[in-house]
Amino acid sequence: MTDDISVLIVDDSALMRNLISKMVETTPGLSVVDTAMNGKFALEKIKKYNPDVIVLDLEMPEMNGIEFLRERKKQGIKIPVIILSSVAEKGASVTMEALNLGASDFVQKPSGSISIDIATVKDRVSELLLAYGGRYHRLNKKQSATVSAAVSVESSLVNKTVPSKTGMAALSTFASDLGITVRAPAQKIAPVRQTGKIEVVAIGISTGGPEALRVVFSKLDPDLKVPILVVQHMPPGFTREFALSLDKICPLAVKEAEEGDELIPGRILIAQGNKHLELTRENAKIFVNLSQTPQVSGHRPSADVLFASVAVTFTNHALGVIMTGMGKDGAQQLGNIYREGGLTIGQDETSSVVYGMPRVAYELGHVMEQVSLENMGKRISSIAKNSRL
Repeated sequence: MTDDISVLIVDDSALMRNLISKMVETTPGLSVVDTAMNGKFALEKIKKYNPDVIVLDLEMPEMNGIEFLRERKKQGIKIPVIILSSVAEKGASVTMEALNLGASDFVQKPSGSISIDIATVKDRVSELLLAYGGRYHRLNKKQSATVSAAVSVESSLVNKTVPSKTGMAALSTFASDLGITVRAPAQKIAPVRQTGKIEVVAIGISTGGPEALRVVFSKLDPDLKVPILVVQHMPPGFTREFALSLDKICPLAVKEAEEGDELIPGRILIAQGNKHLELTRENAKIFVNLSQTPQVSGHRPSADVLFASVAVTFTNHALGVIMTGMGKDGAQQLGNIYREGGLTIGQDETSSVVYGMPRVAYELGHVMEQVSLENMGKRISSIAKNSRL
């Protein structure tokens, strides 16, 4: 349908092109405009179809994914790109290079050698294409109200978790739930104590996070003297390379959290994929505790788990930050940081790829201030240094 979010699929495997095409075509609001077997053909298809979003394999003949991204950047093409990635160590490294070159996000490539529930892969593909493609469609094409209605399928997903077991057919239930508006925040929380000196920053983020964290971290104050903890929803095998890639552009040290890591002022720890991040206090020192206890709010790691632990450990000495992401992870427990006397901020609607997690937190009355992505790094630094909004 012409009103759908248009998808270009780029992969040298005919089997994979067919598989991803079926995922797209069975998702309400998405349609495949064409496919290409390498980056060179993809550039030609972009000129012809101007798609809303591109699904890109990395290993292809003649012009591979990395070479395509370099040429995309050279030509000033802004169409968002979702990477199809393998889970091998080399695949994780190349995926992070792709993100550094401007790819928006990635999804693990389904394969018979990888034990991934195909329904989950479908849900993840649809989530990313609706989010990134929908935003590009809305902000850059500015078509008719009819198109906006089709694209608002993305908005209808905001407060829902895409069902992982029922497959893409279940997405049809979201199509009728259009035109959702942001509700006014609930009555503000009465903190049990006044805000003290900020001693930690905790960030929860999901869809849109790989891009957003690069923006935020690049603008942090190099003199910031508090530890920062981050839950970014990401599968295992990728968070170490993700942390290394962020370390290259951030004035503070960034590393993947490991069991027993001590919280050090001016260092950022990224939660490991598939492991919750909590804190334990031993005398005056605070250490990381990683666990594989059940998912919370549909995720592991979970921002709710991180925020709850931070609220208990630091009470009124914490800054909680909730950013772009689908669903509601972190929204509830961000309120505990607020109740304990800590400070809380959320990413605003305009700059969020998916205004889901920050939206739910805002509507619950758990966000004290909304901040744009562009200003988030400087705002975090200012609040953490001055201990006030």
